[in-house]
Amino acid sequence: MNRHRSRTLGDRPLSPETLMMGYGYDPALSEGSIKAPIFQTSTFVFKSAEDGKRFFEVAYGLRERDPDEALGLIYSRINNPNLEILEDRLAVWDGADKALVFSSGMAAISTTILALSRPNDIVVYTAPAYGGTEYLFDRILPRMGVETVSVADADGGEGLARAVGEAAARAAARGGRLAAVYVETPANPTNQLIDLAAAAAAIKALGQAEPPPLVVDNTFLGPLWQKPLQHGADLILYSLTKYVGGHSDLIAGACMGRADLMGRVAEMRTICGAVTDPHTAWLLMRSLETLHIRMERSQANAVELVRRLRGHARIEAVLDAGGAESSPGQRAIFARQCSGPGSTFSLRLKGGEAEAFRMLNALRLFKLAVSLGGTESLASHPSSTTHSDYSPEAKARCGIGDNLVRLSVGIEHVDDLYADLEQALARIG
Repeated sequence: MNRHRSRTLGDRPLSPETLMMGYGYDPALSEGSIKAPIFQTSTFVFKSAEDGKRFFEVAYGLRERDPDEALGLIYSRINNPNLEILEDRLAVWDGADKALVFSSGMAAISTTILALSRPNDIVVYTAPAYGGTEYLFDRILPRMGVETVSVADADGGEGLARAVGEAAARAAARGGRLAAVYVETPANPTNQLIDLAAAAAAIKALGQAEPPPLVVDNTFLGPLWQKPLQHGADLILYSLTKYVGGHSDLIAGACMGRADLMGRVAEMRTICGAVTDPHTAWLLMRSLETLHIRMERSQANAVELVRRLRGHARIEAVLDAGGAESSPGQRAIFARQCSGPGSTFSLRLKGGEAEAFRMLNALRLFKLAVSLGGTESLASHPSSTTHSDYSPEAKARCGIGDNLVRLSVGIEHVDDLYADLEQALARIG
C-alpha cells in the first residue's frame, strides 16, 4: 500500500504534532476521505497468485524485502492499513526504525520478552515495576526456563551494572545468555528514575559481539517527556491504553525500536496473534492528533498540584519524577534524561491503610480507579490493587507502603482538583 511518508516541507523538518494529521495516509486511496476509514476486514484480495506468493515470502521471512517493496496486505493478524498507518505515526515520536501495536500493554511486553529469550537465559529487570510485568517475570518466565533477576537500583546505577555483569556470567556458564535488560522508568508507582545511559554503558561493558538489548517501558513519560532511544535503549514499550489512547476507552500496547530486533518481535506477534484490531487502531490515530495538547495540560495541572501539596500537614512525602523531595542523584538523572515530570505522582500520607482509604473514599472529582493517563483524574491504592501480589518484603524494598496513594492528573480545572484533594485530606483526621 503506497502511502504518504514525507516528514519535510521543502527543507523544513516537520514536527510530530503536525505529522499526526496525515502522515502515512493518502486520501486518494480511500475515496478522498480526510481521515483513514476503518478497514474492518479479516482478509485482503490479491491481484494475482504471484502477488500472494511474494507477500507471503516477505511476511514469513522466506526472503528479504526489496528496498522499495511494500509489505503486501494479507490478513489482519499480520497487517492491516489502520495498523500500518498507526505504527508509522507512533515511530515518528520516538525516532524508531519500526513500531508494532498489540492488543494490550502486557501483550506487547510478553510478546517482546518471548521473542528475545529462550531456556537457560536470564532477564535482569528493575523494580518496582507494573504489577503485571512483575508477575510475568517472577511467575511465568521461570516456568519456561528463563531466570529473572530483580534490581531495586539506586541513583548511581551501580546495583544494575553489577547485576548485569553477574547475570551475563552465570548465563554463559550454563549455555544461556543475558537475554535482555528491562527498565521501567519512572517506576510505577514511586516515580523512581533509572539512568538509561548508565544501563546502556553496563551492557556495553560486557564486551559481547551481540549484546543484550536494553528494553524500556516508557509509558509514564513517553512519548513527549522522555526519549529512551536517545539514551541508549534498543526497544521501547508502551501501554497505549494510557496517555497515547488518553480517553480510557481502549486497551492496546506497542513496541518500537531497532529494525533487526523489531523483526523478531514481529515474527512472534504474527504467530501469537497478539495484534490489536482495526477499530482500536483507528481510535488511537484519533488520539494521536491531540496527544501533545492533553499531555501538556495534564502535566501543567500535576505540577501545580505538587506545588500546592508539598509540605501539607497530612502528607509525609510527594513522589514526583525528579522532584524537590528526590535525592540529588534522582534530580541529576531527571535533568539529563527527561524534559518534564509527567502527570502521574504519588503521595505518602501520614498514617497507614485506614488513613489512605478515608482519603480515597472522600474524593469526588478524582475517580477511584486503576490505570492512568486519561483525560479524567484518577486515584488508586497500589498496595491493595495493582501491586497487591507483591510480598511484604518486596513492598518494603520498593517503597510501596499502605500509606501510598497514586494520582493520575487529568485535564480538569486545577483549582477544582486541588479543592477535591484538600477536602479529602481533611477527612484523614
